[in-house]
Amino acid sequence: MNKMEELMSMAKITEFLKRQEDSDKKKKVLWIIAIVGVVAAIAVAAYFIYKFFAPDYMDDFEDEFEDEFEEDFFDDDDEDEYEVE
Repeated sequence: MNKMEELMSMAKITEFLKRQEDSDKKKKVLWIIAIVGVVAAIAVAAYFIYKFFAPDYMDDFEDEFEDEFEEDFFDDDDEDEYEVE
């Protein structure tokens, strides 16, 4: 009977150790996912902060281009009307 009890206790110990290893693996996976999530959140926050504070040069360029285009376009029309042949 003594050997049977030893086998049962060994089975319980191995079962306990296996559960412990499984929980350790799960903890490692959760830590990795948490770290990736934190890094992604920091990257998204940095991007939006940059977009908020960075000047928008395209708006200035489009405004200047429209002003120059209108001046050139309307100046040419005025000259054609006043020319006499």
